[in-house]
Amino acid sequence: SFHFSRKPELVAQMMEFIKAEPQDSLRSPIRKKAMLACTYLVSLEPALEEQMRADLTRRCLHSVLSVLPNPEGECDHQESLYLDTMRALEDLLTSLLQRDMTPQGLQIMVEHLSPWIKSPRGHERARALGLSACLLRYFLDHLRVGALVPFHNLGLLIGLFSPRCADLWPATRREAVSCVRTLLYLQLSYDGFARDYRDDVVERLLTLKDGLVHPDPDVLFHTCYSIGQIIAKRLPPEQLISLLLTMFEGLGDPDKNCSRAATVMINCLLKERGNGLLEKVPELVTVLRSKLPDTREEAILQAAQHSVYLLASQHCAAVVASLLGSPLPFDSHTCTLWRALAVEPGLTTQVLGLLLDKMSKDVPFKETRTFLLSSSPGREATLLPLAATCALYEVMSTPASGPAVLGLYPQLFAALLQRVSCTVGVTLPRTLQAKERRSTASAPAPRTLEPCSSAVEALQAMLLRGGSQDVVQCMELEGGWQLLRTSAGHEEGVARLASAMAKFAGPRLPLVMAALVGTQGSTYEIQRVTSTGFLAELLNSNVVNDLMLLESLLDNLAARQKDPCASVRRLVLRGLANIASGSPDKVQAHGPQLLTAVLGGLDDRDDPHNLVALEAMVGLARLLDLMEPQDLHPVLPHVAIRIRPFFDS
Repeated sequence: SFHFSRKPELVAQMMEFIKAEPQDSLRSPIRKKAMLACTYLVSLEPALEEQMRADLTRRCLHSVLSVLPNPEGECDHQESLYLDTMRALEDLLTSLLQRDMTPQGLQIMVEHLSPWIKSPRGHERARALGLSACLLRYFLDHLRVGALVPFHNLGLLIGLFSPRCADLWPATRREAVSCVRTLLYLQLSYDGFARDYRDDVVERLLTLKDGLVHPDPDVLFHTCYSIGQIIAKRLPPEQLISLLLTMFEGLGDPDKNCSRAATVMINCLLKERGNGLLEKVPELVTVLRSKLPDTREEAILQAAQHSVYLLASQHCAAVVASLLGSPLPFDSHTCTLWRALAVEPGLTTQVLGLLLDKMSKDVPFKETRTFLLSSSPGREATLLPLAATCALYEVMSTPASGPAVLGLYPQLFAALLQRVSCTVGVTLPRTLQAKERRSTASAPAPRTLEPCSSAVEALQAMLLRGGSQDVVQCMELEGGWQLLRTSAGHEEGVARLASAMAKFAGPRLPLVMAALVGTQGSTYEIQRVTSTGFLAELLNSNVVNDLMLLESLLDNLAARQKDPCASVRRLVLRGLANIASGSPDKVQAHGPQLLTAVLGGLDDRDDPHNLVALEAMVGLARLLDLMEPQDLHPVLPHVAIRIRPFFDS
């Protein structure tokens, strides 16, 4: 074949002619003739270098697509010249494509067209889609598949064209459907089907074109959903992730219709094919979260939330784990995605259960020397439980989470109360401390990230959503929430919370009590102190008698008398003595048991400050008036012997 060694020079000269033409108007056939010359030159050897091919493609596209449309009523000559020039451009592009009839070659051509496909100017989009449809048809008509090879970039190409099915210009919509249809037939050809094969599912795209002409947005987006269903049925599994990622890029499309169409199709694909995306969940969640800050349209934000919901309904644990990996403090968009998981009770229950597990199973803090010379170690919160606590707050702050919170009320209450207890005095990790200071300096955060406060807020949200508003209000009025947050006031705060629960949430207490009893074997002293303090205060109310909880509460507290923590032993005695005010009529029935416990407290040898013994004496004083003399006589000498040292000292 003929070898034209000076071909690059001549092509470069043609490009100069094209470049010299006015960019916004078509006044002569020069660019048409230059492109025709290039079309003939492209077919000659040697092949143009890749860079020159790219420059030629870009130059010609810009020269033709940027020409302004003719005003209505212009002469036919101008229109005819434009059509001839457009045909010359089509011929040039197909001749360039012919040199590389591979999926990669097709993708390169489409990438050159991509900026025009997404152009803010409607006439440029319409022309680019028309050219794309032409190139795809040419590729399909001239495809020769020698072996069953994958059409590896199908998802990427469909992801580019399919959102344009909702373009503001009807002509662009029709061309977009044609592109999607041709791409699906290309896939069938690569799968080994004959070129004249007609697929019933793909052919439905032709019938959907009418719905795209309709000006009603509901009809338009319903049609887009139907197109998404067709794509979902014919897209190979390995192409799904690239299609979704490309469509996520479309969320920021300047054409709001197209960005909304992208979300409609994404959600269709997730619903139809999401069950196969388990391994890709982290990537999808990360991409979606990164796109939300650029999105202002409310409809698109809602659709994005629905995307997370659809993913979570199929891969709940993976979505929760991915969202927990978001940077702390959660930004508003991450919070929005958490709240999206609270719209359906079944899913919300799963999410809350997973978050409870993440919050409770990991160590809540790690010991750290706050200063090199400090004798007492500080405590820094660990990240995963902290993130889970913040996530629980976001989920439970959504009104729709109510039924799920009610179903998990006792578990949530116990776990969050214990989370509060083990974060008292705990600081943020140093990396987050610096971040918190920076964010506070630039703009105050909507919520604090301080570990104990975040746990208290989550507990408040749980009580509000669980129908215990009176408990929250009572604690607020009595300063109980503030007490809970401090080392000095925590014990009193727990007592006030127990009192409020006994007063306003009595029916909840049996299951709450059972959940708290389960935490009394905790390895953390403060958690044992908190649960014991709560249960002890319940005995100050007659509600435990009404609910027939008295016996089990007494037995449970008595079982903690040998706890290695002096504060737990002290609170046990306080709780046993509380029966004097909560259920005075039951003191005589349990007299021997109560006296034995109190006397044991007087004999406590492991409390250097004698606080347990003092609590025993206070308790004894409360119980004495309610006991029978015959029960007291045998123990009075022992009591006198035990309390005498306190008078001597």
